[in-house]
Amino acid sequence: MALNDYDALLVLSFGGPEGKDEVIPFLENVTRGRGIPRERLAEVGEHYFHFGGVSPITAQNREIIANIEAELAGRGHDLPVYFGNRNWRPFAEDAARTIAEDGHRRVLVFATSAWGGYSACRQYDEDIERLREVTPEIEYTKLWQFYGHPEFVRLNAEYLSEAWKKGEAGATKVLFSAHSVPSAADEVSGGPTDAHLYSRQVAEASRLIAEAAGVTDYEVVWQSRSGNPATPWLEPDVVDRSLELHEEEGTQHVICVPVGFITDHMEVVWDLDTELREALEDKGMTLDRLPTVGLTKDFAAMVVDIAENVAQGAEPASLSTVTVQGCTVNGAPCAPGCCKKEA
Repeated sequence: MALNDYDALLVLSFGGPEGKDEVIPFLENVTRGRGIPRERLAEVGEHYFHFGGVSPITAQNREIIANIEAELAGRGHDLPVYFGNRNWRPFAEDAARTIAEDGHRRVLVFATSAWGGYSACRQYDEDIERLREVTPEIEYTKLWQFYGHPEFVRLNAEYLSEAWKKGEAGATKVLFSAHSVPSAADEVSGGPTDAHLYSRQVAEASRLIAEAAGVTDYEVVWQSRSGNPATPWLEPDVVDRSLELHEEEGTQHVICVPVGFITDHMEVVWDLDTELREALEDKGMTLDRLPTVGLTKDFAAMVVDIAENVAQGAEPASLSTVTVQGCTVNGAPCAPGCCKKEA
């Protein structure tokens, strides 16, 4: 089978508000079923209001799509690309209906996450399951995760190598940061026989990137935790650890690799570019927050490579020795325990 045997590609993402009046309805969608009062959502929404109520993620996804379309055209593939989100416009269900109306029946799905686990993997599988209910006439095929893909590693490593060469030996620390999840959720992120799949994948990607960049002194940290403060989440926090390194080891400069994110969306521009930077400046420290890789032309080429490999039935391209490319593929049952929500 070849890529042209498929009719379309759906880019499936999280979603984000594009104006102040959209922030609370968006957050209500994100937290649906959790019983969180509107006043609490307003507090959470301050991150969005700080930027005029606009999340960067939607515009960034449209740029990713434009790059993918250009790459497909350059390779001679006539494959239209659609865009749908879980939590805000354009909604995935609406995109699926449009795809069906346009007559497409074999559709590839690129979920904008590199990782396994519930939020990063299984929840996108649940989105696709809903799309199958909305448009049962369409066959959806999800693309592999890419945390260990050679291009994902190379792109991150090039940024890191350049920054590392400028750092002062002994005073510079490299921190790989990804979105934290509850510790209990990470314990079952790959099922009972494959515990801590998510955090191990983050650690593995960080190792591969550091190795490719020639960096031996680095740590994995976490960010963007939320929910009940009494619930244990993956640690250490990026801000807390940076300040500890300053006090304990005299670190003056932090190189932060936002390995858990493919574009500079809210968790990057607020948690790293705002909160982390301000905390370091208060201590007289400096921050080099490396670029995310998702808006590069090479990232789009990687997505098309993955699509071509899936169409051909080839094995996933990965440098990783850690389990697999994901805990589910195309509607197959999850590993037992993997579907537990991170609540």
